[in-house]
Amino acid sequence: MRTIWNGSISFGLVNIPVGMALATKPAARQSDVSFRMLHRECGTPIKNKRWCPQHDREVSNDEIVKGWEVAKGQFVFVEDSDLEALETADDSRTIAITRFVELEQVDPIYFDRTYFLAPAEAAAQRRPYVLLLEAMKETNTAAVGKFVRQGAEHFCLIRAKGNALALETLFLAEDVRSAAEIEEAVEEIEVKDTELELARQVISSLAADFDESELVSDYRRDLKALLEAKLAGEEIAAPEPVAETAPVVDLMEALKASVAEAQGKKAPKAAKKTKAASSGGSRRKVAARK
Repeated sequence: MRTIWNGSISFGLVNIPVGMALATKPAARQSDVSFRMLHRECGTPIKNKRWCPQHDREVSNDEIVKGWEVAKGQFVFVEDSDLEALETADDSRTIAITRFVELEQVDPIYFDRTYFLAPAEAAAQRRPYVLLLEAMKETNTAAVGKFVRQGAEHFCLIRAKGNALALETLFLAEDVRSAAEIEEAVEEIEVKDTELELARQVISSLAADFDESELVSDYRRDLKALLEAKLAGEEIAAPEPVAETAPVVDLMEALKASVAEAQGKKAPKAAKKTKAASSGGSRRKVAARK
């Protein structure tokens, strides 16, 4: 596995050599097809120029400075040397663990980007890696810490992912928005027991194990097919518009329709049997829960 950073995990007197590798492809946050902007008339790629409207001319890189806008049209100049002075001059290449926490305590909303932590090549140096991995799996804990990479400080969480350690860089607390406004909007809303039971049935009828192979982009597939067709000189026909179904206003009716649809997709061959047992079977399940 190709690593982009090499260092060690450190806590107490323990030091575990690791290498950091990207867990996702560089283009994972966008389509795997990139486009260039072209001049339609001749097909030439367009160049973006850095233009100063005040002097009505293009400016070179050595004429450009960063600016922080304090008011509309008013800027404070910030030199590269100013920013370099703030960079953390830590070259220890250490992921310093500050504490171990229960994994469930860390909301995934704080996760920024995922990396794999690869063990050292020497077999003797892999032993502490495996020891930490097994201990974290057994106790269902994760390690919170921080490290410096390319002069920038990063907070992180190390967790077990199968038989490997994964590192999640974390957003800062001030970067995560509060859900208080949403919580306030829903806290006084009450739902009926019958509605809740139907909602449980919808969830139960769609319950299944997570399957990562289902995470396939229809857009990427269709985009590649479109490009291949254009390359072959085929004429591209516009897709037929899909008729939208009218929304069901009544909540109970919507839940009942959702249950029926989910059951039909889950067991199409046993549709008649499911329909016949739905009324009595559902009541027995409700009674058993109560």
